[in-house]
Amino acid sequence: MIKQGDKPEWAVVLYREYLELLEKVEMLQDVQDYDSAKMALEEGKEELLPESFVNELLEEGANPVKLWREYRGLTQKKLADAVGINVPYLSQLETSKRKGSLEVYSAIAAALGVTLDDIV
Repeated sequence: MIKQGDKPEWAVVLYREYLELLEKVEMLQDVQDYDSAKMALEEGKEELLPESFVNELLEEGANPVKLWREYRGLTQKKLADAVGINVPYLSQLETSKRKGSLEVYSAIAAALGVTLDDIV
């Protein structure tokens, strides 16, 4: 122990012990991350998604609005009504023939229970 006045300033340990301590800190962080993720799932703040859904989202050209709508089991009419737009407009958004405003995408995200980042 190296002190500055009466207070400890530095702790000197063997490098091998330092590596062991570092490994334990990383393990503790993993446990804390797991506990946080588990709690978020239990509180409904996060959800588990099937691999097939994630793979579809990652496919080039996939439209996230359409995928989330179908995943949530909504028809275009139900989603359009919830958002306050008409079905043809939603259809054009889902086929990327038209771009929506930030307000429309925010309303869609809220109706689907996802973040704006999830659909744009």
